[in-house]
Amino acid sequence: MSKTTTLSVRMDPELKRTAERIFRQLGLTPSQAITLFYRQVELYRGLPFSVRLPNQETRQALEDAEQRHDLAQFDSPEALFDDLGI
Repeated sequence: MSKTTTLSVRMDPELKRTAERIFRQLGLTPSQAITLFYRQVELYRGLPFSVRLPNQETRQALEDAEQRHDLAQFDSPEALFDDLGI
């Protein structure tokens, strides 16, 4: 199959740099990575990953973290691990 279609995208330059650095580490060109994504969309007949809105509990946790509200504080990593039961 010959490649004859061009895709033009506007995105954040830092996101592009970061993603392309990861593609290089994976041995992929940006074109190969985008083609891989499109192939997965075709295979799954949708996005190849879950896209969901957060539930109320998650939204509240994100809002609390953003506002630094009700955040637990620990004196050491060990205290955090103890609290988590790890």
